[in-house]
Amino acid sequence: MSHPPPHLDDLERYSPTIVEPDDFDQFWSDTLAEATARPVLVDVRPEPTDLPLLGCWNVTFAGFGGDPVRAWYTRPAGARGPLPAVVEYAGYGRGRGLPHERLTWPVAGYAHLLMDNRGQAGQYGAGDTPDPHGAPGGPWPVTWGILDPRDYHYRRLITDAVRAVEAVRALPGVDAGRVAVVGNSQGGGLALAVSGLVDDLAAVLTTAPFLCDMRRAVQLSHLAPYGEIAHYLAVHREAEEAVWHTLSYVDAVSLAQRATAPAHFGIGLRDTVCPPSTGFAAYNQYGAGSGRPVPPEREIHVYPFNGHEGGEAVHVRRQLRWLGARLRPAG
Repeated sequence: MSHPPPHLDDLERYSPTIVEPDDFDQFWSDTLAEATARPVLVDVRPEPTDLPLLGCWNVTFAGFGGDPVRAWYTRPAGARGPLPAVVEYAGYGRGRGLPHERLTWPVAGYAHLLMDNRGQAGQYGAGDTPDPHGAPGGPWPVTWGILDPRDYHYRRLITDAVRAVEAVRALPGVDAGRVAVVGNSQGGGLALAVSGLVDDLAAVLTTAPFLCDMRRAVQLSHLAPYGEIAHYLAVHREAEEAVWHTLSYVDAVSLAQRATAPAHFGIGLRDTVCPPSTGFAAYNQYGAGSGRPVPPEREIHVYPFNGHEGGEAVHVRRQLRWLGARLRPAG
């Protein structure tokens, strides 16, 4: 059954209380301390492409548990001096693909790191990073290890996303003080999660974010990924309390509350994958728990007649102009 899109004035006021475990901050502090104890770069080697205007390197960095995570590092060929960098996170079921598939940011003059999603590739795009950690849960990535927050797939993936920022800062030709994170859908949720776990980002760009207000999202959306959680609970009815407890550690609204960097949001009001109210929950509370007297700058672009695709090229143009005004890329 379809529902009419929500009224914008209701969304602008939507600010739910997201229940956090008492050890939320300690959980992430311990998780990241274990990861950052290892050197971040494992291997960096030039990658031949058929694009003479693009420099490309095949990067492996140490993610959660020291697991090797793949990424493409690209930048304008021949660019001089340290460049501002964009770390990009891919959507659910996608891998890093081939280096010529994501050209927007290096063509715009940025150093660009595209992180592979561990264990997820093959549904929508190719990748080559496995997720070797098994735990009780369902058959889909969003349900892997969902009965215990320490076993959960998104504990690992969010840790990888934080380590990707550390990796790009360690790469040659990057201005480590000017690093932005960007993503759409799952990638947008990862960008928000990182915004609350890395306190010196230059900017955050998120579109149609996943991982936000997750209890509500699972109740509203029947499509993957949230629908996969609902399907799991339809079979494992006794697991509901454990599932909500696990999800409370990775809810991007809680993490975004701790953010300090300027943020740019995009949301389609007819989004049935990531309900717009859940993205507004993150926007309305972004930076509210950072402890700073003045919350970080934020802006949102709403597309009333678009769904999960959002504003597409129009929104990307807005992202480029917004980020370019804050980070001066090459060219």
